[in-house]
Amino acid sequence: MRAHNRALANIRTDLSAMLWPPVSQGHAAALAVMVRQLEDSQWLVREALAALQFRQLARLAAHCEKYSPLFRRRLRQAGLAAGDLASAEGLRRLPVLRRRELQGAGDLFCEEVPAGHAPLSEMRTSGSTGEPVMVRRTSVSNFDWLAITLRDFFWEGCDFAGRFCAVRGAIAEPTSRKDWGVPVSLLFDSGPSLGIPVTLAVERQAALIAQFGPDTLLVYPSTLAALAQACAARGIALPTLRHIRTFGETLSPQVRADAARQFGARILDGYSSQEVGHVASECPDAPLYHVMETVLVEILDDRDAPCPPGEIGRVVVTDLRNFATPLIRYDIGDYAEAGGACPCGRGLPTLARILGRARNLVRLPDGRRHWPLMGADYFPLRDIAPIRQYQLIQQEIDLIEFRLVSDAPLSPAQEEEIRALVGKVFTYPFRVTFTSFDGEIPKGPNGKFEIFVSRIE
Repeated sequence: MRAHNRALANIRTDLSAMLWPPVSQGHAAALAVMVRQLEDSQWLVREALAALQFRQLARLAAHCEKYSPLFRRRLRQAGLAAGDLASAEGLRRLPVLRRRELQGAGDLFCEEVPAGHAPLSEMRTSGSTGEPVMVRRTSVSNFDWLAITLRDFFWEGCDFAGRFCAVRGAIAEPTSRKDWGVPVSLLFDSGPSLGIPVTLAVERQAALIAQFGPDTLLVYPSTLAALAQACAARGIALPTLRHIRTFGETLSPQVRADAARQFGARILDGYSSQEVGHVASECPDAPLYHVMETVLVEILDDRDAPCPPGEIGRVVVTDLRNFATPLIRYDIGDYAEAGGACPCGRGLPTLARILGRARNLVRLPDGRRHWPLMGADYFPLRDIAPIRQYQLIQQEIDLIEFRLVSDAPLSPAQEEEIRALVGKVFTYPFRVTFTSFDGEIPKGPNGKFEIFVSRIE
């Protein structure tokens, strides 16, 4: 019996005196049904799953054609009708929707949503790209988030009776609960949980986590890297920690390896977007990411042609479940490597790697762009100076700002050595300036941290 089936067998009953089989009611019952459907649909063969997704897309497109002026205009300009999107070939005839088009559209949203899809909520991106976006999401969109979150926990093999800790951006102060909170608490009895603000000093985070002793930790990759470093430096052990779920940022191989070595826990990564919700989750059985049933994902090259497995391209997403905001062929600004069939047997499409956003590409003066090779294997900074944290910002086409937290000021010789290293890794002799910080380099407004950012348009 698979671990996720064992978890489903422990759903809590909502009806008095009915212990087993459990009886759920209302919202909890709907969630239980959705989770069971997802447990089945992941094993459909790829062709069967795609057929169901395109049936859903045809229904969505018909609704958006009627109620969204922008989407209706997109169809007309492409010489299409809603029914033409019922196949992969037809969908590819619709031009990609760019982020800036979404920003400037005053007639994007659907004027009506189907019965049962209300109430609506507004979701605003953090604007860390300089291009903030607002979308409307339905109750179904939010419901899907809960169901897929539960399946992620099943894939991880989490024991809900254990202790759960989350380090998040939307927490003002450390907060304890008697259970794991939504969605787990809707269906299962669970152990206690602790929420920790990502803005808290990492040493304090490490101390709180060690004191709490979680089985499962939810954390940004950059925070995980800092925690691993802090625990190693201070001899802090987390012997109860068995599962780590990362989210919100790109998880690098270096961070994964360092955290696995320090904590000895299983690490699974999730890929999501504020605009469309869950996009993909790391397979529990193979080193690939599975794309969720609720979205269609295309990996496209610079000519908007599909990338074959092994090639890197732009992530273009179609949200199949949002009947308030037609995010159909939406370029979310990320890059990923297309994947092939997964040996686990799931029919869900795959991504091989998530590389990050366009702003994480270095721009060279001759027009070339490439992914900088980051991490200790390429930036052995501790061999040069006692640097505890660093970040590189491309401020001008030939200028890199090197931000750092160091136990001692850099000498001129150390600065020159770092400049040479930047030139080698970035394949160009950039001018390099240095900015020192005390304690920690500030995170973005959303609580996230990126080790390299280009601010060149």
